[in-house]
Amino acid sequence: MYLQHFQLSQMPFGLTPDTTFFVPLEQHEDVLAVLKTALCAGEGFIKVCGEVGSGKTLLCRKLLQQTEPDWQLAYIPDPCLTPLELRWALALELGLKHSANIEPPQLLQLLQRQLLLLAAQGKKAIVLIDEAQALPDETLEALRLLTNLETEKRKLLQVVLFAQPELNKKLAGYRFRQLRQRITFSSNLALMSKSQISAYVCLRVQQAGCNRALFSRFALTALARYSRGVPRLVNILAHKALLLAFGEGKPYAALRHVKLAAMDTEDVTAKPKAWWWYVGSTGLLAMACVAAASQSGLFRLAGGQ
Repeated sequence: MYLQHFQLSQMPFGLTPDTTFFVPLEQHEDVLAVLKTALCAGEGFIKVCGEVGSGKTLLCRKLLQQTEPDWQLAYIPDPCLTPLELRWALALELGLKHSANIEPPQLLQLLQRQLLLLAAQGKKAIVLIDEAQALPDETLEALRLLTNLETEKRKLLQVVLFAQPELNKKLAGYRFRQLRQRITFSSNLALMSKSQISAYVCLRVQQAGCNRALFSRFALTALARYSRGVPRLVNILAHKALLLAFGEGKPYAALRHVKLAAMDTEDVTAKPKAWWWYVGSTGLLAMACVAAASQSGLFRLAGGQ
């Protein structure tokens, strides 16, 4: 929409976890270091918890990119699986070829055999589970039982759980006391500070191809205030603020653009409450979208040309 206006080569604040826009924040680098150390040490269960939008999925994908030669990774992005579906998913991810009509006991035996084969080849089987707070109780227990498999020297399967804080509440229950004791490393992903938000926004803009500031100092302060340091909210607000600035033909996003963006965004804190902010945000966002549509030729398509 506003790429040409701001001399950008690509969208700097998309919501898709794109590792090309990874910003090496201290808390993210620390968690990655802990993950690599724990996995190289052969630990069984590792847990990374963080609030919604804090960057857990991006960290998971970054880890997938930084795999070691002796790692055999299995990635499960949707954990809403039954115990049997989990075994099927693991078997496929670990390269196990089997018939579709195989019986569950046979599948478990083949999965165990594959883990032993990988261990004999010097490979570490590692499963990364995103959104792990959504794992059904029975599936979480089945996962624990799979990690019982081990040689005399190490576990045959290592598990990394990326989850929202709700997982901590689930694991605090009496039923999961055995699993709780097997979590050898646990990290909590901190949100961004005010100074980190400024650096984050500036670096993302540079990564998108623009070498000048696209946000005023007061706009950056407002981004920190309304987003609470949540990367996803920073991206949403920054994108909308640039869209508003583009609609007005401005060279950068100012404080009022961020305020208007905050009025149009869910889950921000301390929203501006004056009625004219809401009216202004609605009108300016509509104007920006019209300008973007006109620039991209959508009006011509709508007219049947």
